[in-house]
Amino acid sequence: MTLAIVYSRASAGITAPLVTVEVHLSNGMAGLNIVGLPEAAVKESKDRVRSALMNTQFEFPCRRITINLAPADLPKEGGRFDLPIALGILAASDQLPHEVLKQYEFAGELALSGELRPIRGVLPVVLSAYQSGRRLIVPHHNAQEAALVQQAQTLSAKHLLEVCAHLRGEQSLVSCSASSPLTSHESLIDLADVKGQPHAKRALEIAAAGRHSLLFIGPPGTGKTMLASRLPSILPEINDQEALEVAAIASVSNNGFDAATWKRIPFRSPHHSSSSVALVGGGRPPRPGEISLAHHGVLFLDEFPEFSRHVLESLREPLESGSITISRAAFQTSFPAQFQLMAAMNPCPCGYAGSAMDHCRCSKEQIQRYLGKISGPLLDRIDMQVEVARLPPNLLANINQQAIEHSDSVRARVIKARDYQYQRQGKCNNLLSVPEIDQFFSIQPEAIQLLNHVMTRFNLSARVYHRIIKVARTIADLDGSQAICQAHLSEALQYRCLDRLKKEI
Repeated sequence: MTLAIVYSRASAGITAPLVTVEVHLSNGMAGLNIVGLPEAAVKESKDRVRSALMNTQFEFPCRRITINLAPADLPKEGGRFDLPIALGILAASDQLPHEVLKQYEFAGELALSGELRPIRGVLPVVLSAYQSGRRLIVPHHNAQEAALVQQAQTLSAKHLLEVCAHLRGEQSLVSCSASSPLTSHESLIDLADVKGQPHAKRALEIAAAGRHSLLFIGPPGTGKTMLASRLPSILPEINDQEALEVAAIASVSNNGFDAATWKRIPFRSPHHSSSSVALVGGGRPPRPGEISLAHHGVLFLDEFPEFSRHVLESLREPLESGSITISRAAFQTSFPAQFQLMAAMNPCPCGYAGSAMDHCRCSKEQIQRYLGKISGPLLDRIDMQVEVARLPPNLLANINQQAIEHSDSVRARVIKARDYQYQRQGKCNNLLSVPEIDQFFSIQPEAIQLLNHVMTRFNLSARVYHRIIKVARTIADLDGSQAICQAHLSEALQYRCLDRLKKEI
């Protein structure tokens, strides 16, 4: 039989569509042709495969070899098809049994010596192979990542000869397993490291409890970055399903997945010179951006107004939908992007507007231009805007260390508030739609009256109206209250300082 069929997987976003590798041997001038929309790296696999087979003492057929990667309209990239192509050639030339190949899927890059090299994006391949009911063989270096899907039947190999021996029934491959128990990473940073700033710490606790977006505004050196970097230390741990989603995104990214980060809450802090493609994703082939790498975690944007206006505006849709769709002429790819936005900025270009300890050198027009870099629609999507004032040196030296709370105690209150939310509505407060707000939230009449007065006074939008209610509901959850009281709403209104500042200028 001169036709062999081997199953593999391509990479498309965080999915792994099935690719059928068809290898046919025919009479004619000796040569090897690969069809099926292969990229340059796939076309070069014929040279790697030829050398690998010859160096492992297999016979390379001196015939016309045609390799079809189906479906033909799906782009194929990378070296992941080296192993299935090599096995297809061996099966088509009767050096391997045909029937056993139907039970497996293969992915791996070949060295010229026949050794298997790791590939990017193994985790989506493992998940897809498990759903198809076939076993998967991957390179040994990808074994730890493949072991994250414990219910899947995944085998690992170091060399092409090991794979062939397994398929012939001569020697079995080992199942993928983690070399050490994968556990969540214990953070070395603590909220107690930040001295003073009780108002900002309270806002951080509320943001963690309701998964609200938060913007810190204040002069340089007040602790805005320190506060933001300690948000993961007070967040509840992500569950196994969320950890798999995070790992799948990291697996297809440029840096790949690191097993040491398993179940660690993502914290991404891109520089303000980042492009929109770096932030939301893109490229060819498409790769996830910072907002997707922060899925189920925190995206921190320091020096918020210094980001390009175009870059900041690209955050508007993902903040609402929790996903990003990258559309180009030749392809369309979607990545999840359910992140919690944290940002920090100065109140003016020099950084000292409104400070009692330093003199601001900026004119009113300069401050307006600086604040105008953040558009109204984007500002509406940020739930909380909190001022972080500079502490006098005498207060810093006389802070009572025993009164400082550690992250563990704050996290306990956050977890308790999250439990209330999941029991009541099955999700965090920030993820609720407008009909769900009306269904699950109980608001006292005095609170509604206060909110209506503030909305009229500052001319706020309907989106801000509902976001204030969500923050107030989170404050009520932290207090263990069934209804949103006037005190809860009053505190929530304090966390819209930029709306007031723009109104005053």
